[in-house]
Amino acid sequence: MAEYTVIADEASFARAVSTLRDADGPVAVDVERASGFRYSQRAYLIQVFRRGAGVHLFDPPVLEDFSPLQEAIGSAEWVLHAASQDLPSLRERGLEPTEMFDTELAARLLGHERVGLGAVVEDTLGISLAKAHSAADWSTRPLPDSWLEYAALDVVHLIDVRDALAAELAEQGKTEFARQEFAAVLAREPKPSRDDPWRRLSGLHTVRGRRALAVARALWTAREEYAREQDVAPGRLVPDRALVAAIRADPASKHELAGVKDFTGRASRSQLDRWWNAIQEGRATTDLPPDRLPSTDTIPPPRAWPDRNPAADARLKAARPVVEARAAELSMPTENLLTPELLRRVAWSPPAEVTAERIGESLASLGARAWQIDQTAQIIADAFVESVQSAAMPPESTS
Repeated sequence: MAEYTVIADEASFARAVSTLRDADGPVAVDVERASGFRYSQRAYLIQVFRRGAGVHLFDPPVLEDFSPLQEAIGSAEWVLHAASQDLPSLRERGLEPTEMFDTELAARLLGHERVGLGAVVEDTLGISLAKAHSAADWSTRPLPDSWLEYAALDVVHLIDVRDALAAELAEQGKTEFARQEFAAVLAREPKPSRDDPWRRLSGLHTVRGRRALAVARALWTAREEYAREQDVAPGRLVPDRALVAAIRADPASKHELAGVKDFTGRASRSQLDRWWNAIQEGRATTDLPPDRLPSTDTIPPPRAWPDRNPAADARLKAARPVVEARAAELSMPTENLLTPELLRRVAWSPPAEVTAERIGESLASLGARAWQIDQTAQIIADAFVESVQSAAMPPESTS
């Protein structure tokens, strides 16, 4: 087993940055977080590999300023796997690529059946990676040697994988597809905060009544505040199912709350006052939440279309199979060719003039990439026109 050390002091950091700056070519980057253990999604290990420079494992909780690393590798192509998962944690430390190759996204565009890192490495290089520590608590210190080797292997093969996938993209004529997709990932804005995030409580659908929902909101908020304060994943303090059990039990006193069998979790009893105060707060509030939030979507679900908008229903039913067929021709998942959401929206509100050009403009306004429009606008326009013609034809005689 190769020996790896974590770079956790300024002198070692400066040496690693210098080595990476002096090397050439793409830079493989990966991040390990402590999801499910810590409240935040911050990076607890950042792995960087460059041919001629080797693997470097950086310790973000200790190293304060990553700007020298950004300057050393920023203009090179960064190679990541499932970049959308790692970019927020990297940006938090001031690390951001200007050019990127996403090996997971490339594998999807190429129609690979398996797109996890281990599967892609095995499919392209014939090397099997052990994924034993993918769900580990990476905030652990010191990190075990076996974990460090696992982390290093996440980047040490990534440049070779990138080269193999790039050749495959060129062979299939998808290099430009991938370039546009990678650029879109880099340019994508973070999703806005969700309204009423407490409604994500697992099992909340079993809670009835606005007053009980107010209690759920207060308990979720109290747990969230304590989790942030302790930097612990909320579910490790009190699981969702335990909060819902407390709400459904409707205890009359703190003592009764303590006696709720399913109210479990390591902070369920040590923070009993906190939870009881939240329950009382929810019961006392005059700001009762609605049973459900009104839909922010401007279009109804497709199952309602036959009654609400029969013409849109006909357009969607005509266009969906041709888009799926084009995706099959390109050997890629339909959602990578064009997301179902975009197709639904253009079917619900098509342009006044149903031509490939106008459909393309509608798709572009919804965020579709140029290559997606090139591949789908004409066939969608044709399908929409056909749906109108089919609706105008008289039914066949049965006599």
